Amino acid sequence: MKDFHWSVPANIVFGRGKADTVGSEVSKIGAKALVVTGRSSAKTGLLDRVLGQLDDEHIGYCVFDSVSANPLTTAVADGAALARSEGCGTVVALGGGSPIDCAKGIALMACSPGRVEDFLEKGFSEQEYSALPIIAVPTTCGTGSESNGTAILTDPATKDKRGIRDDCLIPRCAIVDPSLMETMPRSVLAPVTFDALCHSMESYVSPGASPVTEAISLECLRLLTDNIVAANDDIHDTEALDAVTAAASAVGMAFYVSSLAAPHGLEHPLSGLRNIVHGRGLAALTPTVIRHSVEGAPEKYAVISRFLGGKGSEDCAAQVEMLLDRIGLSVYLSDEGFTEEDIPWLASNAFRVSKARLLGNPKPITTEEEVSLIYRESM
Repeated sequence: MKDFHWSVPANIVFGRGKADTVGSEVSKIGAKALVVTGRSSAKTGLLDRVLGQLDDEHIGYCVFDSVSANPLTTAVADGAALARSEGCGTVVALGGGSPIDCAKGIALMACSPGRVEDFLEKGFSEQEYSALPIIAVPTTCGTGSESNGTAILTDPATKDKRGIRDDCLIPRCAIVDPSLMETMPRSVLAPVTFDALCHSMESYVSPGASPVTEAISLECLRLLTDNIVAANDDIHDTEALDAVTAAASAVGMAFYVSSLAAPHGLEHPLSGLRNIVHGRGLAALTPTVIRHSVEGAPEKYAVISRFLGGKGSEDCAAQVEMLLDRIGLSVYLSDEGFTEEDIPWLASNAFRVSKARLLGNPKPITTEEEVSLIYRESM
């Protein structure tokens, strides 16, 4: 057995109605809160619900709601400046992966000199960094950001979409309430649940997988393949939605340790350039990437295929395509506005910002020519 290191001290509070414990969890920290959210939390009533809890606990707060679908480094800078000027000592993230990732960046930069772009470009040094404590309340069941220390941010100046990864960014508490997911329209639900499925598949086939991450990835894969269609058919199917939500959060711990693979590495240039929905980009790319990767881990792709109802590695990509069709997510890059003219930029950017995930694919992707071919076949 190869060596491995496991370090994900995630504190997940899971269950329907647990969103009513946000105030009590923040009170354990006892500091003024910066509430980071997008606009949807106000529309669904979650923002007012949480602010009411903070009032009941006599906790001061201010609200930062300038988070876009793919969070920007400029938003992190603005949020960190607000946190410092208001004397906030904790960050409460409400929403999908975008507000949670933005909140992580804000929590880091509220305690750190310099620019967040410096962390994205160079990573962390040997120096230990700190961040404000984070309470994460996800409203989508896909990213797993609430249960790990990764934040994905886009620099609008370069359109580079990169990640920051450090244990100081793991939320102090993740409050995962499946009832909050029921406000998602199907156009949101399908991409986020497929994102969770990709996390399970990629973390399982990743060369960085260990016996611990494989066990989590496989159980999440089982929960997702058993329930993703039912949840997308009826978001009020509580058994299916609860299972999908639990898997989406749990697999966030697995891929934080094992890493992800080429589908995510190749998607980031897409949403960096066009600001598309992350899960739709994954849907366009994943079957093609599997066809290019299957010979690197045929036994594992056979397992995935059988979870999806297939027979072996040779039909894994087709099984993924059938699933995408069943949840209404059969898309191509051309549907998202991409053309052949975009391929050179995408391929170059993929190797500049996502090289580790390309080389860390089950079958390493080592040339821009192969990347260009994958993008072309996904058009």
